[in-house]
Amino acid sequence: MMNITDSFIDHLYAMANEILPERVKEQAALCAIDYVGCAAAGSRMMAERNEEFLNAVKKQVGESSVIGTDHKTSLHNAAFLNAMNAHATELDDGHRLGMIHLGASIFSALMAVAELENISKENVLQGAVVGYEAAVLTAMAMQPSHKVRGYHTSGTCGTIGSAMAIAAAMRFTKNEMKSALSAATAGAAGLLEMQEDDSELKPYNLAHAAVAGITAAYAAKASYTGPADPLGGKRGLLAVMSENAKTELLTQFDPYHYEIERIYRKPYAACRHCHPAIEAALSIKHQYGLAPKDIAAVQVETYKLAVGGHDHKEIQGVASAKLSTPFSVALALVTDKAGIDGFNLATIEDKTILDLCQRVEIVSNEELTSWSPQKRAAIVHITTTNGNNYSCEVDYPKGEPENPMSKQEVIEKYKGLASFAGMGDNQIDNYSKYVLV
Repeated sequence: MMNITDSFIDHLYAMANEILPERVKEQAALCAIDYVGCAAAGSRMMAERNEEFLNAVKKQVGESSVIGTDHKTSLHNAAFLNAMNAHATELDDGHRLGMIHLGASIFSALMAVAELENISKENVLQGAVVGYEAAVLTAMAMQPSHKVRGYHTSGTCGTIGSAMAIAAAMRFTKNEMKSALSAATAGAAGLLEMQEDDSELKPYNLAHAAVAGITAAYAAKASYTGPADPLGGKRGLLAVMSENAKTELLTQFDPYHYEIERIYRKPYAACRHCHPAIEAALSIKHQYGLAPKDIAAVQVETYKLAVGGHDHKEIQGVASAKLSTPFSVALALVTDKAGIDGFNLATIEDKTILDLCQRVEIVSNEELTSWSPQKRAAIVHITTTNGNNYSCEVDYPKGEPENPMSKQEVIEKYKGLASFAGMGDNQIDNYSKYVLV
């Protein structure tokens, strides 16, 4: 019987030791700079909570930076805070087929270790490519049943991605890499319930993934060994956390294909499930010159997984607003934007936005559901007060590999987020040393 873990490790180990194509290295570099911008902006958003956390752990000193601040703390604490901050922005990257966020966990672990271990920029990028590959493929193998069961893939598979990124960057042997994967599967955790109500703990799933990935990597370096097949064993990850797992994704590989090239980047600071609706609504607004007072009703048709958990109109906090398609669409229609400065205490109490939010209905469309996750689309219908009806369909919102942000757009996004965080030009340039842009 095939050992799934061994097949997967063979693939990851080969990728960790190959000469990457220049296009792949540049993609990893853009992922890194996008992550740094998100983490920096999040450090401003979460400044009070960061201070409370550091005080709670007695402001442990260390070699690892809290991005966007002057703080240096312990390895695990830095990774924890950076991941919390990066995902709190809801601007971090992801992969639609895996239904997973990536950079917030993987780079939080990888960069903290790189700073401690003085790992070269080239090895950081190699590690990122391997970490993204590991996280995405395990996520794709378990979806959609993994999400249906209530697991947050960004936490579970993010742990594996973080561990494998460090293993590749630190040039682990194949046996060490397998041990790190074994430990990572044991530490894999994350519940979608953390995004319900006014919870602020959705980013905790990714923070845990970063910390658990670091611990798994160092456990392997300390020569702890794991079971023969932690992925495919009878009580392994695939059996416990999914059903009808697509094991061929972990055993059959195209040597010229890299999952990091299929990620999306986010122009809007809302859950990715909200983006096609935001974009379609903005398109209608701009094409027909609509003002909020002109809009009588909005209907959003989308795929089933974008409805549950994203159709709420009672906004219980900023985190709740970012997960709400009705609120995100209303915000975009009223303010003409949905960036990091759009979701705040003022907008979630704004009467014009909240009134329009109540007029946004979100429904599941069978055809759009059948396209998912290959396409995650939305059709927006706006009825005006004078009886006109306008519609727009968006199949691939900005940032998807089929509709990518340009290199310059990614850099501008980074600079904007870094400036939002209050970083000066020297700080902005200093963090760029990790990348090739």
